[in-house]
Amino acid sequence: MDPVTLTTDRLVLRTVGPEDTDAVYAACQDPEIQRWTTIPSPYLPEHARGFTEQMAPEGWANGSMFTFGVFLPSGELTGMLSITMRSLGVGEIGFWGAKEHRGRGHITEAAVAACRWAFTRLSVDRVEWRAEVGNRASRAVAERAGFVVEGTLRSGLNNKGVLRDCWVGSLLPSDLGLPSSAPYLPASG
Repeated sequence: MDPVTLTTDRLVLRTVGPEDTDAVYAACQDPEIQRWTTIPSPYLPEHARGFTEQMAPEGWANGSMFTFGVFLPSGELTGMLSITMRSLGVGEIGFWGAKEHRGRGHITEAAVAACRWAFTRLSVDRVEWRAEVGNRASRAVAERAGFVVEGTLRSGLNNKGVLRDCWVGSLLPSDLGLPSSAPYLPASG
């Protein structure tokens, strides 16, 4: 699939490329991003190059991972977001916010836009969110975007070779007022 660009009231979500390597590298020096995400730590320039020049473009090309840089209209990087396809009709969202832009709702706004796109353009019927237990910032973003936290998975996340408990949640098309590609019958009682 060819990369797409999404716009919101305040943001431009677009794929990243070599021109974004330095900004990605700089943002990923933040100890909080290295602590809570699965990016390498320490995060080196070659990691940023591999991400912007290979991983992100290849994910779009083969339809396995749709990565969006979250930018202000001025071109300044405020964060990163991806939807990774896990199974037919199910994607998993991951994101981080650049330290100097946190607390402004940018990643929440980007998450809603990306999920709406996944529901309407990829025929995704469930977007899952996972975060290590204790990552309250990620959980706050997910909840503000409309995700329903469904519980805690023991040993549900591998971060840098260590299995950790994680929260899991989901967003369904109906949560955004959109139809599903298949009927959904929630459990009763």
